[in-house]
Amino acid sequence: MGEISETREKLEVIKKQIDTELTKNIQALPEGFNKQRFILNCCTVISDNQKGFADVKPQWVAAAFVKGAYLGLDFFNGECYVIPYGSKANFQTDYKGEIKLAKRYSKNPIKDIYAKNVREGDFFEERIENGNQIVNFRPEPFSDKKIIGTFAVVLYKDGSMMYDTMSVSEIEHTRTSYSKAANSKAWKESPGEMYKKTVLRRLCKMIDLDFDNIEQQQAFDDGSDFDPNKENVIDGQAREVATDPFKAIEESTEAEEVDSPQQ
Repeated sequence: MGEISETREKLEVIKKQIDTELTKNIQALPEGFNKQRFILNCCTVISDNQKGFADVKPQWVAAAFVKGAYLGLDFFNGECYVIPYGSKANFQTDYKGEIKLAKRYSKNPIKDIYAKNVREGDFFEERIENGNQIVNFRPEPFSDKKIIGTFAVVLYKDGSMMYDTMSVSEIEHTRTSYSKAANSKAWKESPGEMYKKTVLRRLCKMIDLDFDNIEQQQAFDDGSDFDPNKENVIDGQAREVATDPFKAIEESTEAEEVDSPQQ
């Protein structure tokens, strides 16, 4: 009985701290934010994992959940989550959350953005045709073969695109070298989703995101699975495809004429 009472008291403390933080930083919250619904959802998530949060200090729990509020992400829909680590708790965005944020805050309006895992037997190619970089992907239907790589693509409304690719060995090296929690439940139970998130996060570093305030920017940075002090080491070189496929050819020809020595 005493343990139940203590748990309820701790939950009330967390609720009050979340409420206080949201009220204090109300200007950082997205338009249409429902504070009461958000706090109720947080309490439900905590109650469903009482054992995991048992040793986490209330202020750490509140601080982690509030980051999801700044970004307008939904814990129930799997757009983000809070992971207990000893006496602390870490906020992390999920693959679905990364997509939602990219679409919402990209300066160049996005038509679509996604990541796909490539398995043994799938057809995947990158090629240049008429000056345009092209990505072709034809997966085997309902395949559960070994994943050999992952790619992410962003399609802009102006017709341009960017993409990035990583082999499984690159992703695993990134995981073991830079992840905040390389052996977390997410990596162990859903490696395919973490592969997609890893490549998508690297692609997002090439997308010009314009957050409304510093709290959102900080929450996005904190939501990465990777240590921010090391994350710059894994910056990718996303390939950008021009809207006009002939523009790149013309610019290349001009450069050759300028650089060519006089005869």
